[in-house]
Amino acid sequence: MRLTKLVAYMFVLAMAVSTAVNAQSGGEVAKVNGVAIPQARLDLMIKAAVAQGQPDSAEMRNTLRENLIAEEILAQEAIKKGLDRDPDVKTQIDLARQAVLIRAYQADYIRNNQVSEAELRKEYETVKAQMGDQEYNARHILVETEKEAKDIIAQIKNKVPFAKLAKDRSIDSGSKENGGELGWTSSAVYVKPFADALQNLKKGQMTPQPVQTSFGWHVIQLDDVRKATPPSFEEVKQNMEQRILQRNFAATVETLRKTAKIQ
Repeated sequence: MRLTKLVAYMFVLAMAVSTAVNAQSGGEVAKVNGVAIPQARLDLMIKAAVAQGQPDSAEMRNTLRENLIAEEILAQEAIKKGLDRDPDVKTQIDLARQAVLIRAYQADYIRNNQVSEAELRKEYETVKAQMGDQEYNARHILVETEKEAKDIIAQIKNKVPFAKLAKDRSIDSGSKENGGELGWTSSAVYVKPFADALQNLKKGQMTPQPVQTSFGWHVIQLDDVRKATPPSFEEVKQNMEQRILQRNFAATVETLRKTAKIQ
């Protein structure tokens, strides 16, 4: 996994539990063979569960408490067997500790780098401009070679249905069973050669020549076009915030990497 993808994955986890690192109450949940399970541990699990959308209820709290007890019993048994001294187990514990610290750092970053309303609206306008003012309802047939694509274009011109050829020959498993249909969307979601070809078509037209992208060779047909109706700012405000925070955090990681002494 590349660094940017790893950062994005870990960042989403931190967003989900960023509210779960506040001060916790004292006391204990239970004792297992004389070992206390602190109330703070249960509080943290409850906050994390609620942050991920689970409703807070007595049933949920009891389930988490029972889980903590079961985990403590198993952990004690593992220590009795000396498994905590196993090199692989030690490594896994170290990795788990590191992951917790990373999420804590990310949660701290989120709390201390709030995005202003002005930044959110600027991001919204940028994304909206990238989407354009039109949506396209297109279909395509994806093949591996230009020769195959040209043969498909010739067959379509000879009245072989586009949908049939898509089902029979397209290597795009996500659209072939629907006759190559891609659904209504902005051209901005496609790679540039595909988007450029799509924007140059009129309703009902097909690309006269195959279009090459990093995925292969495409035959594209535009079924319809309509005026785009972007979502309102309030509908995507939270997504805009996560988008900005994730981008800024990735830049912070890159800066830290450049200043770190790596041998």
